Amino acid sequence: MHTLFYLGIAMVAGLIFSRIVKKVRLPNVTGFLVAGLLIGPCCLKLVPSEALEGLNIITTVALGFIAFSIGGEFRIASIRAIGKNVIIITLFQSLLAAALVDIVLCVCGFNTSESIILGAIATATAPAATLMVVRQYKAKGELTNTLLPVVAMDDAVGLVVFSVSSAVASTLSSGGPVSVYSMAVKPLIEIVLSLVSGSLLGLLISVSMRFFHSRSNKLMICIAGVVLGEAVANQFGLSDLLVCMSVGAVFANLRDDALDVMDLCDGWTPPLFMLFFVISGAELDLAALPTVGVLGLIYIVVRALGKYFGAYLGAVVVKASPNIRRYLGITLLPQAGVAIGMAQMALATMPEFGARIQAVVLAATLIYELVGPVATKIALTKAGEIAPAKA
Repeated sequence: MHTLFYLGIAMVAGLIFSRIVKKVRLPNVTGFLVAGLLIGPCCLKLVPSEALEGLNIITTVALGFIAFSIGGEFRIASIRAIGKNVIIITLFQSLLAAALVDIVLCVCGFNTSESIILGAIATATAPAATLMVVRQYKAKGELTNTLLPVVAMDDAVGLVVFSVSSAVASTLSSGGPVSVYSMAVKPLIEIVLSLVSGSLLGLLISVSMRFFHSRSNKLMICIAGVVLGEAVANQFGLSDLLVCMSVGAVFANLRDDALDVMDLCDGWTPPLFMLFFVISGAELDLAALPTVGVLGLIYIVVRALGKYFGAYLGAVVVKASPNIRRYLGITLLPQAGVAIGMAQMALATMPEFGARIQAVVLAATLIYELVGPVATKIALTKAGEIAPAKA
């Protein structure tokens, strides 16, 4: 069959399951992942493994737009308004989750490279699931005001941590000599070159928009910028997530109409993101699940502990209110797009561990997306930011 046929199957399955999960009040991403799993090689085989290879470009472009939208949140004015307290809390909860997962997995005897990658993935959260709860129940208060910027910044921290961790893990897994250059200098060079390349592309698309004024042309310029960012990253071995994130950040700070253009992109990308999650679900190897039982359980529990205690310690350091100390960490459990994207990259760069990492992350995503929104609702209710009648 032609690749377009399998693309159509994936879209239909995603749409059907988005309606099914809506009936039981679950996030759409859960339905997309289950749809992909069912139509993939492990179940109904409607989309065979050889067809998935032809759909890799969808995954690549979707990852680019995920990173681009994260970069768009880094407007200087917004960061100034957020204040240093939120930045400190974000760093504490992200880095403690990564460190705790790294340490516990290594102590339990799992491969060091695999542990490092899973630790980096543990940093990411899912802003969409959290935002859904806040909007649905019209939550208001200091906890909500802290939570939203934390989850927005969290993925950007995660992308940087993942880039460093990937370089270190690749060095360790290759069996090559471990040196200061390979462990520190090389990852730093990759990060700097990725940010510089993305910044130049962001400057280029910002200048280009002076000559194109229609909404459709501005949208096409952004699409071209993201696609070129992915191409540059793949050509020169850079981090495509960091390249596209810096494209979005520079563009958001140079254009007064950046928010409007970002909204145009948000209106264009839902089918792309749906396909990304369906394809990710289809690539899940069920045969790998029995081998990740203990690994997956440790990852899920330890990441949750890292998020909770990291947020608590960060809140203590900045002398935040008791409500933020007690409940912020509970609201940071959901994981989805960025975490799955990181797992996809691990699958491509380290195939010896990639399948297990992907299985762990997808299983964790399903659990976190089931438990996370409920936990967020409970935390916001106990903090008094959701009215009892609405809860």
